Amino acid sequence: MQQPLVLIVDDNDKNRSLARDVLRAAGLRTIEASSGREAIALALDRLPDVILLDLRLPDMDGRDVARELSDTARTGRIPVVALTAVLADHRDAWLSVGGFAGYIEKPIDIREFPGRVRRYCAPPAPERSA
Repeated sequence: MQQPLVLIVDDNDKNRSLARDVLRAAGLRTIEASSGREAIALALDRLPDVILLDLRLPDMDGRDVARELSDTARTGRIPVVALTAVLADHRDAWLSVGGFAGYIEKPIDIREFPGRVRRYCAPPAPERSA
């Protein structure tokens, strides 16, 4: 079975590299983007299992990226997880806009990070008929 593909979106090279290195060491596959437009294009092309999305990007607000991905049929089922330090004080306001499956706060805990990311990659439970 092929390991999940994780799209890491962060304009900070060090943050992106750390996330990539920790996830790859845990056996996950990664691709990376440093802007919102690049993230959307990669998501449409590669269809990752999960997208880790910084909220502050140079070209777009992360909430707009998440909304665009969730509103697009091809990418709408991909979990988008906010990966940011911004949420510490304003979590509800940031996540209430929709488009996010959850969040992981930065700085990441390298011991817990791969497991947390894998949980978002789990296939959705089948719908039950009433």
